[in-house]
Amino acid sequence: MTAPAQPDPRPQAPGVLPSQALRALIAEGRISAQTPIPAPQIQPASLDLRLGAVAHRVRASFLAGGDATVEERLERFTMHSIDLSAGAVLEKGCVYVIPLQERLDLPADVSAAANAKSSTGRLDLLTRLITDRGEEFDRVDPGYSGPLYAEISPRSFSVLVRPGMRLNQIRLRRGSLTFSDDELRALHAREPLVDVAPIIDHGLAFSVDLTPRGDQPVGWRAKPHTGLIDLDRIAAYEPSEFWEPLFPAPRGGLILDPGAFYILVSRES
Repeated sequence: MTAPAQPDPRPQAPGVLPSQALRALIAEGRISAQTPIPAPQIQPASLDLRLGAVAHRVRASFLAGGDATVEERLERFTMHSIDLSAGAVLEKGCVYVIPLQERLDLPADVSAAANAKSSTGRLDLLTRLITDRGEEFDRVDPGYSGPLYAEISPRSFSVLVRPGMRLNQIRLRRGSLTFSDDELRALHAREPLVDVAPIIDHGLAFSVDLTPRGDQPVGWRAKPHTGLIDLDRIAAYEPSEFWEPLFPAPRGGLILDPGAFYILVSRES
């Protein structure tokens, strides 16, 4: 039986752990991996996570739940498995679970939250973190010790993936990180968070800007039938092959098609 995780005895401020703290946890073995973690994988306040060598095509999205591991759930839900060593295609509309190369052995007072990297989100590539006995996507309980998995579902484009690709990232944290609306307003007054009057209501909101702007689009819609995207080929594709520009009506506004994927300009910067 694994010994219970212990809090770090050194005094620690609450908040997201910065890069130097992540490096210390790696040195201590609290964050480990199948292969050494290279320096570019460590961001100022997050750690990129790398895909492993196999993808499991599953029947549906799932969480392990409080009484099971992800591997136990995979025995039930896997339809077939794909070797990613030479690169493999994840098909649009399918759901895959890929073991990640990193694993955690967190102190009892450290939790974590994950999110897709921005480039992943712009491709409508749904990527969520799941853990053993986890009951919520993208959340890691304090003191968690075990492997990490990415649930990946391409929604608009089929993609080519390989081991080592970094599609999501994780932030480790201590204590509460929630700002009240009053705290956000005070922070904005001291150091502006956006370049227009902020919309603060249970957090800082962002709104779309559908004001006509001549020949400049206000957004883009993913084309329904496109070619394959190799995620290692950065800035290699012609955007018009995958996206169509959107222009608002003369008085502003857009009609959105159900099920289509859009990227729209925000009012705030």
